[in-house]
Amino acid sequence: MRRLPVYLLLDTSGSMRGEPIEAVRKGVESFCATLRRDPYALESACVSVITFGGSVKQIVPLTEAYLFRAPELVAGGGTPLGGALRKVVECADEEVKKSTEDEKGDWRPLVFIMSDGRPSGSEPVRLIAEFKKRSWGSVVACGTEGADFELLRKITETVVRLNKTDVNSIAAFFKWVSASVASSSRALDRAGDARDELPPPPPEIQLVW
Repeated sequence: MRRLPVYLLLDTSGSMRGEPIEAVRKGVESFCATLRRDPYALESACVSVITFGGSVKQIVPLTEAYLFRAPELVAGGGTPLGGALRKVVECADEEVKKSTEDEKGDWRPLVFIMSDGRPSGSEPVRLIAEFKKRSWGSVVACGTEGADFELLRKITETVVRLNKTDVNSIAAFFKWVSASVASSSRALDRAGDARDELPPPPPEIQLVW
């Protein structure tokens, strides 16, 4: 069975303490519950969670949707977005099965990035370039009011904005992520490609580019 890898890159920096980080945890929980109710996503989707807040960690390796459980999230530290891009490249290189002459590998991974602030350290131009060398499916970057949208635009053409970091806005984002993964899963059945199958974002999410 060819898998559809989904990588969630979540900002867990100090500015996410309190209500925002709890809202993200609940959003991830709702996200995985929604996937388990969708027969297409349940059959093909695998999910990984990478956090970046002070340090960068893959706290959930690539896991089948029916086994995935939302992890605990702890906020603190800076915003090493560049390190998160490096980590997802390393994880995808290790976890995503490549095609061979005899067997087709996994589908191209979907990447969803959520950040509420400006990256710590210098601009991660080299890491962005390394990230973009890989063959991804859809890549979506979501920022709140304080995010560096110009930098996010260098990562991907699909950038959205949350005007608030409250429970309702974050829940709307993860609901949209769920719908995007489900739509991509159905696209595999029709056309064999998960690219450009994103549904329109809800009112709480503004499409920046």
